Amino acid sequence: MLDLSSNRLSRELPKEIGNLTKLQRLSLRSNKFLNGIPSSISYLRELEELDLGKNSLSMEIPSNIENLSNLSSLSLGKNKLTRGVPASMQKLNKLNSLDLEGNLLTGEIPFWLFDFKDLHMNQLHGPFPQWLAEFHFLSDLFVSHNKLSGSLPTALFLSSPLSILALCHNNFSGELPKNIRDAKSLIILMLDGNNFSGPIPQSISKISGLELLDLSRNRLSGNIFPVFDPQVNLWYADFSSNQFSGEVPTTFPPNIKTLALGGNKFSGALPLNLKKLKNLERLELQDNNISGELPNSLLQISHLQVLNLRNNSLQGSIPKTLSNLQNLQILDLSSNNLVGEIPIEFVYNLTGMIEAPPNRTSQTLGFANVIAFSSKFFSTEFAVNELIVNWKKSKQGLSSQNIDMYFLLDLSNNQLSNDIPASLGALKALKMLNLSYNKLSGKILAHLSDLQNVEGLDLSHNKLSGPIPTAFTKLQQLTTLDVSNNKLIGRIPVGGQMNTMVDPNFYANNSGLCGFQIHVPCPEDVPPALKLQDHDNKEEPWILQQAMGIGYPVGFLLTIGIIFLAGYFNPSPPSNGHLRHRHHPHRLIKQRI
Repeated sequence: MLDLSSNRLSRELPKEIGNLTKLQRLSLRSNKFLNGIPSSISYLRELEELDLGKNSLSMEIPSNIENLSNLSSLSLGKNKLTRGVPASMQKLNKLNSLDLEGNLLTGEIPFWLFDFKDLHMNQLHGPFPQWLAEFHFLSDLFVSHNKLSGSLPTALFLSSPLSILALCHNNFSGELPKNIRDAKSLIILMLDGNNFSGPIPQSISKISGLELLDLSRNRLSGNIFPVFDPQVNLWYADFSSNQFSGEVPTTFPPNIKTLALGGNKFSGALPLNLKKLKNLERLELQDNNISGELPNSLLQISHLQVLNLRNNSLQGSIPKTLSNLQNLQILDLSSNNLVGEIPIEFVYNLTGMIEAPPNRTSQTLGFANVIAFSSKFFSTEFAVNELIVNWKKSKQGLSSQNIDMYFLLDLSNNQLSNDIPASLGALKALKMLNLSYNKLSGKILAHLSDLQNVEGLDLSHNKLSGPIPTAFTKLQQLTTLDVSNNKLIGRIPVGGQMNTMVDPNFYANNSGLCGFQIHVPCPEDVPPALKLQDHDNKEEPWILQQAMGIGYPVGFLLTIGIIFLAGYFNPSPPSNGHLRHRHHPHRLIKQRI
């Protein structure tokens, strides 16, 4: 046995590897090997297990791999292998485990691969193989993230042992087969990310063992949902990002925990009988046309941890009884038409936002969204859709795997008014609070500095006045603060994380703010000498005006006087003619006579 997995080995696999002819187990998994698999590997005829997964191997799978006649397990997943699966591999009679996921393999699915059934994350194309659909002993199939197209054959659902069917993120189209209920053993059905259209077959509601159903991101439509039998074990259902219309459906079994209906065309008021889904933990209805007020019946679903009603047409005020949802961690009511004040009382019983569970640390948001699934027969993991929220000024996804680590309250883009209640400071578990784009007024209370875990705080586009509380320096987790477009005044607090809040855009349109964060000095920071100089500079224009008013007439008179005196005491020499006429006037008299 030779195990060199999880190191940093790189470059090409040496062709001398073929000299280890007595080797039975070889693992080079999770390294950085490049280029192709050497053909000399076919000399390891006693090899039983070969694991080359999670490298950067490229080119095609060598056709002489058929010489490894004792091979029972072959893992080549998560590389960059290309072209098709060589037909010679079907000669590996002892092979019972094959992993080819996450490569660049192309072509149609060879018929002999049906025993392995895990070919997801490749580039396989063409229609769903009819021979595979007619294989009546098919129990599970993973062919997601490929380029398969066409409609699903009805024969596929005639396989009585079929328990898992994962065909998500392909190019399948057409309507879902009406005989889908014939797959009576089906536990997991994932068809998301395709181009299926038309209504959901009513027969799907009769599959009693169905637990996980994902039909999201298709073009399914209709206003009548299947009525699921109360005995159905369905606990996860995602119908988001389709074209469903009509009232919000409630025809699901009472044990359902996650219900995603966002991104459709549902309209009307929230139905009163939503309360019968008493075990709901996650309800997503964002991006629809839902109107009316928040009903009290919704507030009776006491297990709710996530309630997303973003971007609808909800009206009225926020009910005080919202505090009945004691397990709520994420509440998004943004982009509606809610009015009135934020009720003081509604935060007091939201224990899910008041006390963060211990031993939970912040993680960077990511789109790797995997949930574990287990039953009495098997256990595995599945990628499901992330929960999209407005997080720190952009839309990001929260992983279902870590969703219990996030606490969020978003009331932005409504018409809420009056003061921000001091009671919001009691929600110490909050990581993000967004109250932007409302009509909130009054001062920002120092109580918000009690939000010791908050990372994002958005109070922008309101009518808030007064200073930013200096206690905000206690917010040690803060990474984003936006108070722009208000009527704030005074010095921006200095110290702690506030020293890193230096984006001027987050303070814009508050003419009374000052501080180093926006490069505007506060009056008390200006030296006295500069203040005196500024004062003198302000008086100088008045003095100049007074001086000019007096100086013009005085200057004019002085000028005339100087000219007169200059001509009297120092006359210029006269011409000869003038001398004669001036000094001998009598001659002129005589001439005239």
